[in-house]
Amino acid sequence: MEPMRDTGRVRSYGARRGRLSALTLDRLERLVPLHGIPEGVLDPATAFGRTAPVVLEIGCGHGAAALAYAAAHPEHDLLAVDVFTPALARMLAEAERRGVGNLWMHRGDAVQLLEERLLPDTLTAVHLFFPDPWPKGKHVKRRFLAPYNLDLVASRLVPGGHLLVATDHPVHAAHARAELGADARFEVTEGERPDWRPTDGFEEKGHRAGRSTTEFRAVLLD
Repeated sequence: MEPMRDTGRVRSYGARRGRLSALTLDRLERLVPLHGIPEGVLDPATAFGRTAPVVLEIGCGHGAAALAYAAAHPEHDLLAVDVFTPALARMLAEAERRGVGNLWMHRGDAVQLLEERLLPDTLTAVHLFFPDPWPKGKHVKRRFLAPYNLDLVASRLVPGGHLLVATDHPVHAAHARAELGADARFEVTEGERPDWRPTDGFEEKGHRAGRSTTEFRAVLLD
């Protein structure tokens, strides 16, 4: 697994530290060679062994949505990205248990991946589910949905590809609505929840706290 590199720019995620358990290390040793992507610029046909639509999930956590999507869409390849190693290891173990073979992973910064390793017109879709809302005003610059990142996403999507965003934080929902609505490259609709996505994790936690989920679908215009 590649070491994470500090680029010096503001990141949309917080640092995570701590020792890895023996179980996590065992999972990584066994499963990363099967589900990790090779170094360098990604050639999906070579990395995944076929030519198929590629979907990128940014901040997959324990992988509930990634696993569900991959299982529901065996004709697609799902590349899940996160910085939290134990969560990725747990996701890979669950993929092994379920026999999900079209789920791939990368540990690292999704922006760096988009910048350096994904070519234009590579992705059919990008998923951003319940990212850190960074609700304080001084943290706005940390939110993933910003002009530079949307430039990256738009350039890596195929024409007609789409970005799905879900959040249960009203401040972040307003931010997403403003950023996506101001980008003329996308046709944005609001309110449609994908039926394949489970409620595990942050969504379920938000619902228990009485928060509702706001969904955005931004389709890249031809």
